[in-house]
Amino acid sequence: MKNRLPFLLLIALCFACDSGQSEADLIVHNAIVYTANEDFETVEAFAIKDGKFIAIGSSEEILDKYGAAEQIDANQQAVYPGFYDAHSHFYRYGLGLQDVSLEGAASFDEILDRIETHVKQYPDNAWILGRGWDQNRWENKQFPNKEILDERYPDTPVLLTRVDGHAALVNQAALDIANLQAGKVIEGGIIETKNGEATGILIDNAIKLVSDFIPAASQNQVASALLDAQENCFAVGLTSVVDAGLDHQTVIAIDSLQQAGALQMRMYVMLNPTANNMNHYFENGPLKTDFLNVRSFKIYGDGALGSRGACLLSPYADDTDNSGFLLSSAEKFDSLAQIISKEGFQMNTHCIGDSANRQILNTYSKYLSEGNDERWRIEHAQVVSKEDIDKFSKYKIIPSVQPTHATSDMNWAVDRLGSERLSTAYAYQDLLDQQGVIALGSDFPVEDIN
Repeated sequence: MKNRLPFLLLIALCFACDSGQSEADLIVHNAIVYTANEDFETVEAFAIKDGKFIAIGSSEEILDKYGAAEQIDANQQAVYPGFYDAHSHFYRYGLGLQDVSLEGAASFDEILDRIETHVKQYPDNAWILGRGWDQNRWENKQFPNKEILDERYPDTPVLLTRVDGHAALVNQAALDIANLQAGKVIEGGIIETKNGEATGILIDNAIKLVSDFIPAASQNQVASALLDAQENCFAVGLTSVVDAGLDHQTVIAIDSLQQAGALQMRMYVMLNPTANNMNHYFENGPLKTDFLNVRSFKIYGDGALGSRGACLLSPYADDTDNSGFLLSSAEKFDSLAQIISKEGFQMNTHCIGDSANRQILNTYSKYLSEGNDERWRIEHAQVVSKEDIDKFSKYKIIPSVQPTHATSDMNWAVDRLGSERLSTAYAYQDLLDQQGVIALGSDFPVEDIN
């Protein structure tokens, strides 16, 4: 056998020379291929080997140079690179596929109907969980209350999260489990109270006081959530995501599924700033594989505009006694920035209102030198004062924005902000102009994955 090896290699070489073609796994030709290279060129064809592009060019060039068992004539259809979502909640989206979908509900009555259908389908669930309601879609545009939920589900805890994730409606059973009562003061959160009674509406940090009692997902549920999310995302061409806010245990599940080849979604993960997460990653450093990058922490500066939790420099135009609020103290933000900087991680902070953006930009400026390459980010950067916008370029801070928020909010944003302040909101071009860099995402499931 040893003596035959050079002879066999010679035969193989002769066959290769004879065909004049290199081997590929897949060839796509007769297409309009958007390369997304520096010049945004379009080509007609490409060849793939071992999951990677090895050549692009005209159909004639690729078919002459390469052979492949699988060849696709695209019949002049457009072909795009995989899409990248720079701010999403991929895992939460997957979990939500197992709950009641409340997206697009035109009234609270429609929400009640959807819950009833879900309960009949899953009668043994310990909690009724749903997400996606938006009172701005309803005729009266008022927050709902828990009265009917208490009547229908007196013994089953209910938690229905608003579309932006910064407000939720719960029933009395859920309040009782968390021992929450009207009038309780919560830093960075509100238990809405009317006539001395809790309405069931919780804002920002108050939500976690209830959600902490939801039973943890099993390993099978975690895997199903990740794989179900992947299936839906791949179907709309989404192949890379940033997941904004996960814990170490979920990262372990993601890494395991990726190593096994089941989860092929490429992911950049922002960690929740818990003691457990910080202790583990500060001790072990960032985690980087071909499919996973874990090197940042997701901080919440304020709430959302739709639920009037975004922190503004001046009161809301439609609620003149309310300017929103920060979710932590200025000292807390400073201590987080200090330790995250010291340990060499990125700090990525949710900032909606102009006051929150100012607070976090000023905090960043203490730890970022001019011209740095730390790539700290402001997530959303939704309302930024003109006096603060140049801080993005001065300290090389990346604005991470969601263009569909502008179209989703367009019918009511002027009510919250007033016309003058609206001119400094959703200012994506101004943000892009700061340093020619902007990260584009959707914040799904707040918005659609597509």
